[in-house]
Amino acid sequence: MLRKLLIRNYALIDSLDIEFDDKLNIITGETGAGKSIIMGALGLILGNRVEGKYAFHDGSKCIIEGYFDIQQYALQDLFDEQDLDYEAETIIRREISPEGKSRAFVNDSPVTLQVLKALSERLIDIHSQQATTQINTEDFQFLVLDSVAGNAAALNEYHTQWKHYKTATKTLRQLEEAIAKSNTELDYNQFVVNELDTAQLAEGEVDTLEAEQLQLENAEEIKRGLLQSIHLVEESEQSIVQSLRDTQHELQRISTYLSGGDDLLARLNSNIIEIKDIAAELVQKEQSITVDEERLQFVNERLSTLYGLVQKYRVADVNELIALGESLREKMKSLHNQEEEVSRLQEEVAQAEQLSLEAAQALSEKRKNVLPDIKQEIEKTLQKVGMPNAVLEIQLTQNDIFNTHGTDKVAFLFSANKGQSPQPIHKVASGGELSRVMLAVKSLVARSSSLPTIIFDEIDTGISGEVALQVGEVMDALAAHMQVIAITHLPQIASKGKRHFKVYKEDQDERTLSRIEALAPEERIVEIAKMLSGAQPGEAALQHAKELIAG
Repeated sequence: MLRKLLIRNYALIDSLDIEFDDKLNIITGETGAGKSIIMGALGLILGNRVEGKYAFHDGSKCIIEGYFDIQQYALQDLFDEQDLDYEAETIIRREISPEGKSRAFVNDSPVTLQVLKALSERLIDIHSQQATTQINTEDFQFLVLDSVAGNAAALNEYHTQWKHYKTATKTLRQLEEAIAKSNTELDYNQFVVNELDTAQLAEGEVDTLEAEQLQLENAEEIKRGLLQSIHLVEESEQSIVQSLRDTQHELQRISTYLSGGDDLLARLNSNIIEIKDIAAELVQKEQSITVDEERLQFVNERLSTLYGLVQKYRVADVNELIALGESLREKMKSLHNQEEEVSRLQEEVAQAEQLSLEAAQALSEKRKNVLPDIKQEIEKTLQKVGMPNAVLEIQLTQNDIFNTHGTDKVAFLFSANKGQSPQPIHKVASGGELSRVMLAVKSLVARSSSLPTIIFDEIDTGISGEVALQVGEVMDALAAHMQVIAITHLPQIASKGKRHFKVYKEDQDERTLSRIEALAPEERIVEIAKMLSGAQPGEAALQHAKELIAG
């Protein structure tokens, strides 16, 4: 629960310290005194964004701190989940720099607004006049049913099964779409594979064929060059071999007289052998070269085929053509495995759907079981707050589609008067009636939840007299289960508080400030008397105030 709220340098507030009681806290004050400013400051530590002008002193930091006693509310798991230090008295702080930059802290650990909101949802429920429209939403109506039915564990189970069902269904749909696309492409892929198989592709074939093509196209020129080379090396009168042999003869004749002559002769002999080997190889090559027009035509046609396939399938070379064929073969082969996977996923989806349906039905049964109690308790509270003929009907019907609430659809129907058939609340309830219905609902939910604090922000519009007194008693009864903070203009409600705060404005130098003070018992009497009769209450108003406080 909220033990203390500190506000520094915010709007019309220079500095405020508010210490709350753990039961019913009342905040009163004239319109415009600053009650909404206090709620705005509280909203900042609950995760609201900074909007508009916020600083009382320009150039100084704005700080709001809330001290929460959370030891009885099983929040350890939430702190662990958010990697926060758990403290029995947790301090939430919001700082806003003069430049408008905001920082948030939980027990001095910096946190995001998302974390702040996740924590605040477990600490405080703020109910304002505008919030009465919540009762028309299906989300809120399910919240009421599930809170009273104690459906937290059942909801978690359903959401687990439903998530599995959605994931499996999505996976199955994606696989079926992929198979359908593959089947559409199957004939084309088979054609491509057949064409590539018929071509009998081989890695490096193009390089080999291009080299052969070059040789075949120039065969006559090559033979002429080889024959001339053979003639020059070995067959002419002045052939290279004959010249070397003449040189050999001369060196042999003088080698006995020439220093180093033997070495020169040995080297010359080696060259003669090498040249003769070259001549023999030239002869072999010349004999192997043929002018083969038929082979050249085949090579040209083969290269044309390969070039055409490369261009047709927009790849770089034959190696990529081979890779394309392998890829398409694997793709067609995988179709069979995908069909088996579809069968497996269909079974998984069917099982997940059944488990989701069972979990949804368990939720629905628990909701149905508490419908009479919800109707009875809310109508009972409405009778207390001046609506003796109020009727609340809750329609719970089945839907064929899973959603976040299971397979149920819910509708709260309301009638405030005899002879009026129940209709959707927003169509038949006035503002004051809506406020009282919402109060009755919140009172019921509070007894079923572990939420520490609820704040009623001026929800007393449209009520007065005995009804207002009964509303105050309902709030007082609610405070037996949780901390209640009520901002009100009605003395009947204010008289029920265990601690009463008065918000007022004060002029100081050239500035107007908002102040708040906890009223002593005698001050409470005077304040409530003023709410009854005006700024100068008489003895009758004071006596009436005492009687209201005495209950």
